[in-house]
Amino acid sequence: MGKKKNISKLDILTLYMDWVSENQIKPSDVDYFCEEVAIEVKDFYNHFKSLKKVEKTIFNELFKNSLEVLNESEEFLTFDNKNKLLSLYFTFFENLNLNRTYVEVALKGCKNQLKSYKTLSSLQKSFMAFVNSLSLTESILPIDGLEKLQSNIINHSAWIQLLITIKFWLEDTSESFEKTDIFIEKSINTSFELIENKFLKNAFDLGKFVYKEKFQKNTD
Repeated sequence: MGKKKNISKLDILTLYMDWVSENQIKPSDVDYFCEEVAIEVKDFYNHFKSLKKVEKTIFNELFKNSLEVLNESEEFLTFDNKNKLLSLYFTFFENLNLNRTYVEVALKGCKNQLKSYKTLSSLQKSFMAFVNSLSLTESILPIDGLEKLQSNIINHSAWIQLLITIKFWLEDTSESFEKTDIFIEKSINTSFELIENKFLKNAFDLGKFVYKEKFQKNTD
């Protein structure tokens, strides 16, 4: 059988996911993978530098697809921040469910090692960009001079929460992964209750007032 021609980036992603899902292992190297799926090695390198890059791109594309689907909904655009994040979670995990066999193989060995999720580094950038777009610091803790620090804390906390949810989903054996749905809703509700806590807001408002009254006046 001859080699496939006019191979696109999407073709490689699809071939890789299909091959990994069918064989329940990852290919050992680029040459072996290309031979297995009947494509030219040069065609692979026209789009990717390595198999690791393919894996990173797949998770990022699953996330981007989830966001694109949501952005096509006029209703989604009217949601508040919490419901936007909830909708993104549910849509993203629906995509993971549809590709669970692949995901399990791709993340095999990572279930108890969150730091080893290097495969998700591209996903991390896209997810944190989405969280940053919600501008949570503007509506929750508007403190002059601390916006960047607050944003970094919130973004990284949200990313850790997503990793924990992926770990929970990988271990979920409930029907239709209903326990993961419950986990998502409860964890996000709890997160927003914490960052929207009126006591915290009042405490920061007090700190802001004291700073202005005691420190700024002394520098005038």
